[in-house]
Amino acid sequence: MRLKKEIVAMLLAGGQGTRLQVLTKNMAKPAVPFGGKYRIIDFPLSNCVNSGISTVGVLTQFMPLELNSYMGNGSPWDLDRMDGGLSILPPYTGGESGDWYKGTSNAIYQNLNYIEQYSPEYVLILSGDHIYKMNYNEMLKFHKKNDADLTIAHIDVPLEEASRFGILNTNPDLSIREFVEKPKNPISTKASMGIYIFKWSELKKYLIKCEEMEGTSYDFGKDIIPMMLREGKKMYAYPFKGYWKDVGTIESLWQANMDLLHNVDGLNIYDPLWRIYCRHYESMPQYIGENAKISNSMVTEGSIIKGKIQETVISSGVYIDESSEIYNSVLMKNVRIGKNVRIYNSIIGEEAIIEDGAVIGHKEIESGKDMITVVGHKGLVKEKEILQKAL
Repeated sequence: MRLKKEIVAMLLAGGQGTRLQVLTKNMAKPAVPFGGKYRIIDFPLSNCVNSGISTVGVLTQFMPLELNSYMGNGSPWDLDRMDGGLSILPPYTGGESGDWYKGTSNAIYQNLNYIEQYSPEYVLILSGDHIYKMNYNEMLKFHKKNDADLTIAHIDVPLEEASRFGILNTNPDLSIREFVEKPKNPISTKASMGIYIFKWSELKKYLIKCEEMEGTSYDFGKDIIPMMLREGKKMYAYPFKGYWKDVGTIESLWQANMDLLHNVDGLNIYDPLWRIYCRHYESMPQYIGENAKISNSMVTEGSIIKGKIQETVISSGVYIDESSEIYNSVLMKNVRIGKNVRIYNSIIGEEAIIEDGAVIGHKEIESGKDMITVVGHKGLVKEKEILQKAL
């Protein structure tokens, strides 16, 4: 018999991530590298263990090989446990049930038995494609204090961005009186972060209801939350004041990496009291050549830098040859840069090769335009080629 758990976390990590273009052609969005040595999924997993949550189910679906291999048995996050720990939960078929995950709520519904074995009082629902540091235990205390059926973490966003999110309207006591998923005309700037704490008894009931509805979208924002609101359930908004970014687009992923270099409040990855854990295989030291120049950049161990880098994030195993210059960019693992290369405002995918004399990216970025240049996994930019679009 399983040990009873107060709370179980369910991490939705099966998204295809089409807006990340060539970076997610062969991997799920949560497996995309970030900040030199991390993957996006390291942040919610680290938040769980730092918050004292030791039972985490990770729901995978699209191109899961890279992500599953990376997570392994959960040991980098102290989640390799006999009772609880990390469990990878792909869609499966068995008996009369089972299918591909049809949406966020359906993914949780298909894993009712996994949750039920721990008899939890609460279930925490998370997304695997956000960069942030958050103490879920503080949110749980807020949830308990209000005896809520559902608590939704929210963050204030600019009004012009609000239509991209589920938007909340609250009473003075932070109880939720309205919720609209991605409204054309937002009712407020309180945006759902896609982080929910449910009473397990209520979540189970509404997951089953959602499956039985006609015309369902199998979605928390479109179905579960509006249904609970209509039926008068106790729902509260938990305000979050720290750094949080949805890195679902090329521009937002690039910007989050740049935020690391500018010490944006709330994105301190050097805090020993709230570490971001990861599975990192590289142990060799980095090498900085005698003519190399490095300014306000992050260089991960195992890299060899002989050229000039400025405002750039360098992953492990990267090689940058002499006379090459790289500005405001992100280089993922094992990228090879030849001589006399120029790279501006770009993301270079894992194991890409940039040959001598190539020029990548736009020197200047115009506000409101998609101008981050991307080279995908194992991409090749040939000698003296000029590239200013996705490859």
